[in-house]
Amino acid sequence: MSKTAEAGDIREVPFADALGERYLSYALSTIISRSLPDVRDGLKPVHRRLLYAMRELKLDPTSGYKKCARVVGDVIGKFHPHGELAVYDALVRLAQDFAQRYPLVDGQGNFGNIDGDNAAAMRYTESRLTAVADALMQGIDENAVDFRATYDGENREPVVLPGRFPNLLANGASGIAVGMATSIPPHNILELCDALSHLVRKPRASVAELVELVPGPDFPTGGVLIEDRETIEKAYEQGRGSFRVRARWDREALSHGLYQVVVTEIPYQVQKSRLIERIATLLEEKKLPLLADVRDESTETVRLVLEPKSRNVQPEVLMESLFRATELEARVSLNLNVIDANGVPRVMSLAEALKAFLDHRRDVLQRRSRFRVEEIARRSEILRGQIIVYLNIDEVIRIIREEDDPKARMMKRWKLSEVQVEAILNMRLRALRRLEEIAIKKELAALSTEQKELEALLGDEKRQWKAIGAEIAELRKEYQHSPLGKRRTAIGTAPVEVAVPVEALVEREAATILCSQKGWIRAARGHGLPLSEMKYKEGDGPRFAIEAETTDKLLVFATDGRFFTIGVDKLPGGRGHGEPLRLMVDLGNDQDVVALLRYVPGQKLLLAASDGRGFVVPADEVLAQTRNGKQVLNLGEGAQARAAVPADGDTVAVVGENRKMLVFPLAEVPEMARGRGVILQRYHDGGLADAKVITLADGLSWRQGERTRTEADLSDWVGPRAGSGRVAPRGFPQDNRFG
Repeated sequence: MSKTAEAGDIREVPFADALGERYLSYALSTIISRSLPDVRDGLKPVHRRLLYAMRELKLDPTSGYKKCARVVGDVIGKFHPHGELAVYDALVRLAQDFAQRYPLVDGQGNFGNIDGDNAAAMRYTESRLTAVADALMQGIDENAVDFRATYDGENREPVVLPGRFPNLLANGASGIAVGMATSIPPHNILELCDALSHLVRKPRASVAELVELVPGPDFPTGGVLIEDRETIEKAYEQGRGSFRVRARWDREALSHGLYQVVVTEIPYQVQKSRLIERIATLLEEKKLPLLADVRDESTETVRLVLEPKSRNVQPEVLMESLFRATELEARVSLNLNVIDANGVPRVMSLAEALKAFLDHRRDVLQRRSRFRVEEIARRSEILRGQIIVYLNIDEVIRIIREEDDPKARMMKRWKLSEVQVEAILNMRLRALRRLEEIAIKKELAALSTEQKELEALLGDEKRQWKAIGAEIAELRKEYQHSPLGKRRTAIGTAPVEVAVPVEALVEREAATILCSQKGWIRAARGHGLPLSEMKYKEGDGPRFAIEAETTDKLLVFATDGRFFTIGVDKLPGGRGHGEPLRLMVDLGNDQDVVALLRYVPGQKLLLAASDGRGFVVPADEVLAQTRNGKQVLNLGEGAQARAAVPADGDTVAVVGENRKMLVFPLAEVPEMARGRGVILQRYHDGGLADAKVITLADGLSWRQGERTRTEADLSDWVGPRAGSGRVAPRGFPQDNRFG
């Protein structure tokens, strides 16, 4: 036996090609057969199979319920060979009125709730179809759609449902495939009908026109849509975007001037229990100081009670702080990624999705009309045969009784077709009394008229669109006075920025900021702490100690002239050694901290570099918005930042590394937002060591051991800016720092 024969059908294929081919097959299967909905009926295969299996079980809206276990068993056994839990979860979602705007399954039993609790096991729950699901399958027995063999070839299933109801946009969809995803929020059926009717009249209508009729999503859980019209139009135009939704709330007055806020609707797909847990956690962490307590008084309807800490707090400010910190405000994404009529996944605009639905309805109309024409032809043929029977009843009976082959005899005698003769032979005797010529001719005439109308409809595109328009108008009428038709999500306006004070977001507490020589920073509670008793890592020691409050911002000035901003509430607590400052801001490894300052609005700072240059800058100008900080002091070659001190006074004192000190008026230093500044002091060797702003009348003070020494008469050191200065007073610190 040859080596090839022994090996069988084995081919050498590059691993990358084999892997790519198989992964592509998997990806296509996931995209088309699992994750993305069809634009025509808005359903994924599992949902379509569920509804069709329930129809086969005759679980229509007027029938009784059947156990969900029976439904799931039929779906798995006949149509969808996947796990029973996956199928049951899909069925449960179709029955949840807080997840589906227009539920497709009418559930009886525990199908979960808005708190996120799971449904009961399938053996305990029962279900049947809703009127919406029935509308989706209307005409399915009239050759309205194509059928294909099921996975085992024993049954047949619809490729798509006829879809009289615009389910894709009405109920929305979500799913994650391979390399793509879909997220379609639900919409209001009356608004969709208006948009569809408009498109029937004006097929080239713009998205802007359609947004006038469909102003935004309509969520089953209500809420308030606060996105501006321009953003909504852009999202619907591109098929991608997002919508901001806020909880609906009211102020309830209590006695003695007190009040409470009651939330009655929460954003779509937000679990109420998780939301309350989040608010409670923030309360415990003291990050919602305006809120005193939260209570859940919900029954079948949502009722969350929020108690403010003080009646002086405005409810708008309280809610704004909650909107920023919790899921009382949420974003719902739009990604209109669907499978089109050709089986190709793509992102559609609102107009394209609506047109795809209308095109599908036209195709269904044509197919059902042709099916009816064929039915009329068959029925008319049988009726013409029945007229023969009526006119020759005795002869027909004789032939049936006496002839060996009555079928052939009748076909020859009256030139009947095989279909007509079969119908005559299969008639029951009791039917003979109903064979009245006038009634038969009347039915024939009616069928003939109907056939002509259908043929005229099939030959005229305008008539087809008129019929579709009438169908949409009828659908709108069905929901016009129904609770399902009423819009639940209010269309609001983009919120006006409400100024929320920092204390509304952070608990105001006294704190002492400690930063070590190696850059480890922490915030200990309280002021007036015994700094000498503070612990540091081995080999490390104290450097900065600043008293502040948790609502303050901290300014960090680095040797490269860059400022960084950190919220004091973001600093680690004082029990440990803290955390490295470099983990909080992007401070370079070759840079060090020059100064640590508490941000005071309206304050001015004097900045100085080692080359003796500097300027005054407003503190508001040095606030940084990102971790990268903000470059304020530009440095010359080889220079480093040396000082950043409050410009509270009228005189500047500078000292060089050569121990020469110069004192000059602060007015001689320009105020800038950024730059190198002017020369403060000149040096023959070395550079600037330190700078300070003082009040000349109060003299200059510095630390000397445990005492403070003050030099009241500074006349010997006063001179013009950019001078060299004179040697510092006796007793001035050896490190040439003002301290």
